[in-house]
Order: sequence, then C-alpha cells, then structure tokens
Amino acid sequence: QVQLVESGGGVVQAGGSLGLSCAASTASTTFFSMGWYRQAPGKQRDLVADITSAGRTMYTDSVKGRFTISRDNAKNTVFLQMNSLKSEDTAVYYCSARPTWTAGWSVWGQGTQVTVSS
Repeated sequence: QVQLVESGGGVVQAGGSLGLSCAASTASTTFFSMGWYRQAPGKQRDLVADITSAGRTMYTDSVKGRFTISRDNAKNTVFLQMNSLKSEDTAVYYCSARPTWTAGWSVWGQGTQVTVSS
C-alpha cells in the first residue's frame, strides 16, 4: 500500500507564504495525477489544485494566481506553494493521488494544518 507523507504547513500571517510537500512512499509508481485538497472546520473537503504526470494543472478559482502546484515525477513528490495567503485559506490540507486516469482519488496523506492569522 503506497502512502503519502506531507510536510510543511503551520501558522502564517495574512499575506504571507507557505509551502507544502508530499512524497509517496515509493518512487516505482507514477500516479496519473497528484493534488491537494483542503477541509476547513464544518466544511467539506474540496480539491484545491492538481497536476497530472504530464504537467497539466488545475486550480480552484479561489487560489488562482496565488497558489502554484508542481511535482517531481522521478521522486513521486508534489508541492504546493501558497502565496498571498488569506484567513479563508485556513484548513487542513491533504495530499492525494489518482493512480490512473479512470481511478478516483484513492490515496491520501494524513493532512497538515495551515492556519492564516489576520
């Protein structure tokens, strides 16, 4: 069973920056897509950004222009650089992966807290 291990997160002031990293426990599997979800208290878990193995990216509207997702296929690692952070970005951020194009987001990290103080 492949595991995803996140690092980064923490507390930052509004307008600041933070970076998240997520590494798969094995580099032998290239996921079709890797991405970041977030879940704020009392809200559902939503997809923030994802990136395919070919480098195609998608962002939810609220983070466009502020967040950048990237990945290192050789190391099976995905990154999320978050700039101009807002209080509404406060959430638990989860790394996730889709093994194939037809598979769902079936591999999950444990989550890392991001808190933006105003």
